[in-house]
Parts: sequence; C-alpha cells; structure tokens
Amino acid sequence: MVTIAHISDLHVGSVHFVPNLLNRVIVELNELKPDIVVCTGDITNEGFRGEYKTATAYLEQIESRVVAVPGNHDSKNVGYVHFEEMIGPRHWRANLRDGVVIVGVDSSEPDLNDGQVGRERYPWIMEQFADPAELKIYAHHHHLLPVPGTGRERSTVTDAGDLLEVLIRSGVNLALTGHKHVPYVWRLENIYIANAGTCSSLRLRGHTRPAYNVIEYEAGEVRIVQKHPFGPGNTIAHFNIVTGQQYYRELETLVTEQQPT
Repeated sequence: MVTIAHISDLHVGSVHFVPNLLNRVIVELNELKPDIVVCTGDITNEGFRGEYKTATAYLEQIESRVVAVPGNHDSKNVGYVHFEEMIGPRHWRANLRDGVVIVGVDSSEPDLNDGQVGRERYPWIMEQFADPAELKIYAHHHHLLPVPGTGRERSTVTDAGDLLEVLIRSGVNLALTGHKHVPYVWRLENIYIANAGTCSSLRLRGHTRPAYNVIEYEAGEVRIVQKHPFGPGNTIAHFNIVTGQQYYRELETLVTEQQPT
C-alpha cells in the first residue's frame, strides 16, 4: 500500500499559527511513516526569509520525503525566491512505488490572492502524465472548484476550466489543493478533487477544525482519511479508479454537528 500525507496552509509567522498543532502533526506523520508528504502551499504567511527559515526547521523534522508547491502567501514579497532556495523547485514530478506519480505546479501570482497556472504550462503538465501510471495525482495550492462554506467565491485559479480539461485529458485520478482552510472532496467525471484544511492555523471558518488528509492507495482503491491533530480520523472518500465505483463518502463540512475547538 502507498500512503501519502497531504498537509496545507501552515501559515508560519501568522498570529493564528499554533506551534503546538504543527509539532503534533509532525509527531503523527513520523508515526505514520507515509511514502511522501505533499504540502499544497501557504507554508509561510508573508513570504519573508525569516518565516521560511522557521518553516524549514519544522519541515526538516518530518522523517518522510516532503514535496511542496507555493501558495499565494509564500509568493508575497518576492518570497518565491526563498521557496526555491529553502523548500525546492516550484514545479516537480515525484514517482512513487506501485505506479503512483504526483505532479506539483506553482499556481501562485506574486502579491495576489488569485492564482493561475497558465496555458504555457499545460503542455508540460500533459508531458509529465504521458507515461502509463496506475494512479496519477496533481497538486497545486488554489482550489479548482468553489468550496462550500467559504463565503463569496474568489481566489481560485483563473484558468480553472481549462486546467480541469487538461487534467481530465491527462488521465489524472486525484487533484490535491488547499487555500481555503476548509476540507472537502468532489468527484468530477473521473477525477476526484481533495481540498485540505489548514493543519496548524486557527484562521478557520465556522466549525471547521485544523486537519490534514491521509491518502491510501492499493490495487486500484483510494481511501482519503481526514485526520485532526490530537484527534481521530474519518474517511471522507473511498473509491476504485479501475471500476469507478464509489463505496461511500462522508464529508465533514461547516454544517457538521461538531463543535469548534
């Protein structure tokens, strides 16, 4: 079985950042020992070098391989240069065992909340997914579809429609996003889109709580578990990419009966 941890929106440097939450996430990830940890952006809050130094000190404590894409906050104040220096490339491909491939793309625009991938990047994305793979995963920061319970719709990738067409044509099975701090999962044709919440910030909407996702893949079956630091996990999606069968889906959204922490 391949295990992928999906964390997002750390916001190191923000007044809402809670070190104890991130420390707990690191402990849980090191106990889990996933094959890879994917971070979908907003690692820092203002993109300053000092924030990046603090953030990398946290990320270096994760024993599994960590890959990341920048968020809109990471690209503030020319922060993308610090990202490349301390975190890694802004566009990348990761090949895992059992035929799993993950492609990460920078969707941020410096000093703008809105994002864009851009048509000049589409051929590169399709090229990365051209080789046969059992499970194809795409990752960037901004959400691709409107997220329920997040107020007036804004700050998406401005080319979301064209990009979704590229991903569907490329045979992508799962897209990972962040940005809105509200976890959610959709199915659109044959692609599932999993939005992660924030794992270490209390900048939350409604009754959502800090969370991250754990993705398990084996023999065509994908299970996405939402995990709360210090708390239990619950399955929010379970499907088979070969048969297209969706076993069940439980979503914890803003209408949940759970109380905020």
